[in-house]
Amino acid sequence: MEKFADDELAILRNKKIGFVFQSFNLLPRTTVYENVELPLLYDEDHLETHNREKIQAALRSVGMDHRINYFSNQLSGGEKQRVAIARALVNDPEIIFADEPTGNLDSKSGLAVMKILQQLNNEGHTVILVTHETYTAQHAKRILNMKDGQLVSDISVQNRLIADGEGELLK
Repeated sequence: MEKFADDELAILRNKKIGFVFQSFNLLPRTTVYENVELPLLYDEDHLETHNREKIQAALRSVGMDHRINYFSNQLSGGEKQRVAIARALVNDPEIIFADEPTGNLDSKSGLAVMKILQQLNNEGHTVILVTHETYTAQHAKRILNMKDGQLVSDISVQNRLIADGEGELLK
């Protein structure tokens, strides 16, 4: 990574990595469509004719295609996080970094988000989830614990929690 120039790193981040933040980081005066479109605007290879299809597919995958023309400030916290996930998915990244994606959500919305992240992982995406919540971490296949920037444990989860997206858990 040290050998990449800044512009090369930006291209790598845009094409290979999707980011989901605890605070959503949606633009408040723009529509759901425009928020999800944002990563595509930084892709010099993008073709606008395919953008609409990609955006609709990303929103459909998180159950938010019915809100495509809403402004982000008209959405609930759970809806905002699902739009943020759609934005992270629109370039079909190999890796998704999710930083405390359930931290600002009620438990039902949090489980809906965990269901989406688990589905993405099952579809072949690498999902790196950062959390301080043991309960949330139990949804993962593997837990890496860090302390002071150092890896202190690497645990394979034997009986991970499976979120059904309706506020219930399956084992």
